Parts: sequence; C-alpha cells; structure tokens
Amino acid sequence: MRPELHSPGKVGGVSRHEDGATRFAALESVIHHQFTDGQILNRALTHSSHRHEKGGQALRDNEQLEFLGDSILGFLVSETLVARFPDYPEGRLSKLKAHLVSAAHLYEVAQRLELGQYLQLGRGEEMSGGRSKRTLLVNSLEALIAAIYLDGGMTKAREFVARCITGEGTLEEPAQDGVMDFKSALQELAQARRLPQPRYFIVKERGPEHSKTFTVEVRLGRELTSQAEGQTKKTAAQKAARDIYEKLQSV
Repeated sequence: MRPELHSPGKVGGVSRHEDGATRFAALESVIHHQFTDGQILNRALTHSSHRHEKGGQALRDNEQLEFLGDSILGFLVSETLVARFPDYPEGRLSKLKAHLVSAAHLYEVAQRLELGQYLQLGRGEEMSGGRSKRTLLVNSLEALIAAIYLDGGMTKAREFVARCITGEGTLEEPAQDGVMDFKSALQELAQARRLPQPRYFIVKERGPEHSKTFTVEVRLGRELTSQAEGQTKKTAAQKAARDIYEKLQSV
C-alpha cells in the first residue's frame, strides 16, 4: 500500500470535482498522466511562500513531496542505468547518475515542461522572478515525481522519468574534465547579465534513423540566435550555445 502524504479535503481550492479538467489540464497532457486526485498535483506545485502568505492549516506546500521525489528519482535513474549499461563499472554509472539528477539537467526538464507557469507562489517570490528560478523549478519537478507516484504508483512514476528525464539523448556521457559545458555556461552568463534564459529548438532532422543529423537553434531574447548541426541533439545544442556564449563574451 502506498504512503499517503496528503490529507483528504480541499487543498489550495482546487479539486477535480469542482473544476472538471482543472487548471492543470495542459500540464497533465504534457506529462501523460491525468491525476485521480487533483489535490496532490496542486500541492506539488505549491511553494512554501504561497502557503505562508495564505495561511491556514488546510493548505500544504510541496517540501515533503520534494523530499520523497528526490529519493524516487534516484532509485529510478539507478534502475535505468543498471538495466541499460550492464557492463559499466560503478564509477561510470555514478557519473551518469550524477548528471541525470543534477540541478542543471532537471532545470532543463522543468523548462521544457513549462513548469514555472503552473506554480503557486507568494507575492514576494512572484515579484523576484520565482517562476524561472533554478532551485525552485528543480524542487517542484521532484515534488511532481512524488505526486505522480502517490497518485498512480511506481509504474506511472517510472514512465514519467523514462520519458522526460532519462529518455532519448540524455544518457550520453557528461562533459569530460576540461571540456566546457556551453549550455550551462550560457545559462549562467545570461542570468548574470539579467538576460532572458536561452531557449532551444530542433529545426531539422535528416538522414536515416541509425545515422541522423540534427540542427538545433538557440535563441536568447529577440536579437541573439544561432544554429548548429550535430550527430545528437545534445551535441548540436552545445555547438549553438557556444556560438552565442562567445558572441556575448566579446561584447
């Protein structure tokens, strides 16, 4: 029997019975899971700043779910790596796991899901750009994993992690020492200069399934764009990010 981290009754004013499809319907479509209990999803997307501002014992934030989701994610990533790479030594598996559960990788996943737009934040957190903060988005993604587990069981959580976190293109070896991760570097440079966060788009795929070439475009605001090709989406994105990064550094 799965543990219950939520209490019955209305949390944050959202329930499926009151609001048919719920205001989270678009997110449910993206994650391929429709919640039986809309309240647990509502809780997963409720930041502590919102709870403190609204008050009331019935309203609960996502911190406990974040704790549970972190453990579930670690287990599922380990399970995937052991199954997919049975000949890898522990050290190599650990390196891959560290990449897949890293804040940088999870932040990218949260951005692709557009998780920020669904968060319930306090006014102060909202005004300070909380919807795009890395830590806040990563924590909410982990809480979402726990919510999926509590609502649909480990099978549903495993499907979500496989689709969004350990899926195609994510199990490449992370950058070796001395090789710069230009996607992360560009993201940090944009934050430091108070620029919009870079956005990545696959604009073209060509070649047979076993030997595809991908063209990825990165956009930073309205002015800066770059396209690059690579044998994987990740390689193409790194090349495009490097071009924008070097342009910014020269300004």
